[in-house]
Amino acid sequence: MPFGRVSDFDEHVGLGHVTAEAGTVHLFHCVEIADGTRTIDVGTAVEYEVVAGRLGRWEATRLRPPQGASG
Repeated sequence: MPFGRVSDFDEHVGLGHVTAEAGTVHLFHCVEIADGTRTIDVGTAVEYEVVAGRLGRWEATRLRPPQGASG
C-alpha cells in the first residue's frame, strides 16, 4: 500500500488530495476516510489504496493511519 500525506482537504466540498512519498498525487472524497469521520487534517500521514475512479483518474480510497502508528 502506498504511504503519503494529506496535501489538501476542503471540508465543505469533501474533496482532498494525498501526495505519496514518491510524489504522485491522488484525489480522494471524504467518504473514503476509513474511520468514517469524513474529515482529516492536512499533513496527516496515511496509507491508502489506489483505485480506478471516475473520468479515468486514479483515486485514493480507504485512507487510514499507517500500520503500527501510535495515536
